[in-house]
Amino acid sequence: MNPVTATILQRLAGDGGFVSGGDLCDELQISRSAVWKHIVALRKAGYAIEATSGKGYRLESLTGSPVAEEVAPLLHTTSFGRNFTFLESIDSTNLRAQALAREGATEGTVVVADSQTGGRGRMRRAWVSPAGVNLYCSIVLRPPVPSVRMPEIPLVAAAAIHEAVARECPGLSAFIKWPNDIIAGGRKLCGILCEMESEPDCTHFVVVGFGLNVNLDPVPEELREIATSIAIETGSRLSRAQLLAAVLNRFEQLYRDWLEKEDLAFILPYLETHAWLKGRELKIEQFNTVLVGTETGLSPQGHLLLRTADGAIQPVTSGEAHLLPVNHEPRTA
Repeated sequence: MNPVTATILQRLAGDGGFVSGGDLCDELQISRSAVWKHIVALRKAGYAIEATSGKGYRLESLTGSPVAEEVAPLLHTTSFGRNFTFLESIDSTNLRAQALAREGATEGTVVVADSQTGGRGRMRRAWVSPAGVNLYCSIVLRPPVPSVRMPEIPLVAAAAIHEAVARECPGLSAFIKWPNDIIAGGRKLCGILCEMESEPDCTHFVVVGFGLNVNLDPVPEELREIATSIAIETGSRLSRAQLLAAVLNRFEQLYRDWLEKEDLAFILPYLETHAWLKGRELKIEQFNTVLVGTETGLSPQGHLLLRTADGAIQPVTSGEAHLLPVNHEPRTA
């Protein structure tokens, strides 16, 4: 969005009532015809703007797009989302956030895209990222804690996203699938990808990226067995701006709490209450190993606790968890 157009949108959104064209001309040092051109551009972008002679312009409705002008007024954060980059299209928000982090971007810097051409999930899988319907977001973190704690971050993010979705969609039954997915109706609703740059004694930064299927309906045919969206599960469309603000607000709060703790013990009850794998018979695929057993909980470090056939409890630090067929039935809240 043109910077002047964005400024006019911010002015209209912040006031709530009519803003005179003359005031906009004086504030922006542009002509009335120029103001009108920006109003037309906003209308073309989907913003409903009333124009009344003698009163000026009034914003009647927002688009719900996850742009800074719509997200910022909803934030209660001190750092998350305060440095905000929105792009119509990009290869990967994680890659752009990493580049910004290397250039010195502050903690809480957010990169959001309307679509991605090279979205990625775990295990180098592609993440389908169509325009206009979902959230694709990456956040720069600079946690001043030992590097050994970095694997806990995906579960902090998962708890924050799950809580935000639950608050915005109270009728949606969703679960957290260790280590980094949100599941609804037995299918993936959200995936989280955390990538860090570090040295043995120092973490330079962590980028937390997530793709959240919001208003996607229908899901592409090739993904219908494994993916879903909030719109599909609830029959309702959400404002992506409002949902993103809810995620950022909750994530910053949980992240600050996590920095003050020694591990994940403070959110284990929440993670286990909403665990998709709770008590299930599982197959865990790792790079060179396959583990089979029953999920018995999470450790304070975020490890999945697996009871194997010999009765031993084995902490699993990473891997792809699959339900064994006998227990692959949908869960309800």
